[in-house]
Amino acid sequence: MTLSIENLTVLERGRAVVSDATLSVAPGKVTAVLGANGAGKSELVLAVAGMKPVTSGSVRLDGRELTGLPPDVIRGSGVAAVPEGHRVLTRLSVDDNLRAAGSLLAARDVEDALASTYVLFPELAERKKQIAGTMSGGQQQMLAIGHALMCRPRYLLIDEMSLGLAPLIVKRLVLAIRELVARGVGVILVEQFIEVALSLADDAVVMRGGEVRYSGPAETLKNDHAVLDRAYF
Repeated sequence: MTLSIENLTVLERGRAVVSDATLSVAPGKVTAVLGANGAGKSELVLAVAGMKPVTSGSVRLDGRELTGLPPDVIRGSGVAAVPEGHRVLTRLSVDDNLRAAGSLLAARDVEDALASTYVLFPELAERKKQIAGTMSGGQQQMLAIGHALMCRPRYLLIDEMSLGLAPLIVKRLVLAIRELVARGVGVILVEQFIEVALSLADDAVVMRGGEVRYSGPAETLKNDHAVLDRAYF
């Protein structure tokens, strides 16, 4: 019952931006993916979500091969990505954004997913009719996560959740992720802010130059900064 990434390699212009990466996440657990800019973190998430071609290796959900499947099929199987950059439909209302994201669901399931999302983010419930592009960056990030939740995922891939956001908003998002984990959702969290990531993570990997340089318990990185420094540098 895991999302497993094995020996994943992604090439761009003939160069490996992800090289032989292996990691996994179990239901109700968080695996943090750390690393400096250009380490290959975002490319890893996009490849797992079907948004970037995989050169070699595999992505499996409970043993089912997902590698090479279209993004909508991967989402439908229970793996949803929240790409970097608060990507929402800026000209639509909050409610229309979420309904669009749930367009593949049956009508009853859309209403159930909406209700669940609004419970997690009451801030969005208060702004159902607001045009998404007029909201703050933090509110748009909540909505971007809400987009992913509308496919009722078993696993979330969140890329740079806290980038550019105020500390108070980051704390709010951390609480939301903890609630999702308590519901049994597995999370792969790509994050530049180490303290944020390790406050949530059960396991962690550190990437450098497209390669995984550390893979193991997040607690080890919390307790031994030398291990973290060696993996980063």
